[in-house]
Amino acid sequence: MIIGLIGKPNTGKSTFFNACTLSNAEMASYPFTTIKPNIGIGHVKIHCVCNELNIKDNPINSYCTGKYRFIPVKIIDIAGLVPGASNGRGLGNKFLDDIRQADVLIHVIDASGSTDKEGKVTTIGSQDLLTDIEFIESEFDNWLYNLIENEWTNIIKISIGNKKKFTELICKKLSGLSIKENDILKCLDITKLKGEKSQEWKVKDIKKFIKQIRLITKPIIIAANKIDLLNSKRELDVLIKVEKKFIPTASEAELLLRKAKENSYINYIPGESSFEINPQKELSEEQKKALNKVKQKIFDIWNGTGVQEVINHSFFELLKMITVYPVEDENNLMDKKGNVLPDAYLLPKGSNPLDLAYKIHTDLGKRFLYAINAKTKKRLASDYQIIDNDIIKIVST
Repeated sequence: MIIGLIGKPNTGKSTFFNACTLSNAEMASYPFTTIKPNIGIGHVKIHCVCNELNIKDNPINSYCTGKYRFIPVKIIDIAGLVPGASNGRGLGNKFLDDIRQADVLIHVIDASGSTDKEGKVTTIGSQDLLTDIEFIESEFDNWLYNLIENEWTNIIKISIGNKKKFTELICKKLSGLSIKENDILKCLDITKLKGEKSQEWKVKDIKKFIKQIRLITKPIIIAANKIDLLNSKRELDVLIKVEKKFIPTASEAELLLRKAKENSYINYIPGESSFEINPQKELSEEQKKALNKVKQKIFDIWNGTGVQEVINHSFFELLKMITVYPVEDENNLMDKKGNVLPDAYLLPKGSNPLDLAYKIHTDLGKRFLYAINAKTKKRLASDYQIIDNDIIKIVST
């Protein structure tokens, strides 16, 4: 599963990316700083099952703080969009095309309202947050519409009276977006449009259908960034009134904290509501001033930077993922090298042991016989529905 970061230029999107991944994507206050998408590894944060079992683990594919397990996920920083991108304006369709790779999108907006529609810095509070949100969604919808509209006549001609054929043709046309036939059927059901009567659809019906495809296949969470520039939480009330799901974030502060932690100046766990200065490190006055500003402007008011919360929300709320720990020794919870709880995998809710086997390795999936629940020691069939924090041994031929 992949997270895509989207937004207009200069909202702090690349800073958000760097804070999550500790990469060095270029950050600057001018449009199109990001031209090619930056790709990095961030982490989702969970309560590690080692706490529940009161054991000491030694992870291989992730890391554990003793309380939290951090599981790696891929993040793509997609270059900023400007109005008209779906028609090729700015760097145009290239950016929209990059969105294909993502399973879930984080829309980074400038919550301070200090970036105009072209991404240029302006007066704080002078820009409308809702306009920023709507134009990105509109550009994405228009791009999808252009893909379908070009083939609409042929789709109608071939699929008239045949819902299954209509679904197949739409899937084929949007194959690059990893859209499944079930997604199309769900969209038809929600919009109450009839695929077998697509010849009767008007333009507004096609656009309604396209929007629903985007909502289902590319869910979005809004990161209301630059909260350190706000005077009050009330400035985000406009997002609450229109029922937009958002999380306030301060990516610049998060980047500062993670860099300080990396250099052992502070003790900080991403997503926590506090940090501690390392008494064994001597900080300069400038460093002390920066950390104190983060505490006063972010932690005292907002209870954290929100960056880790956005990542977690993307996977556990929007993508409905669960965590499972595969082991080879169900009694000692080890792999064959003696590592305790070595791996943690993210799987969609509703997954079964066979899905887990294929996730670990294709050959393991092909040779699958059954699974064992390491907590209960019970044998599991291939259709057992895995629950969050299960520890499972796969038995194969």
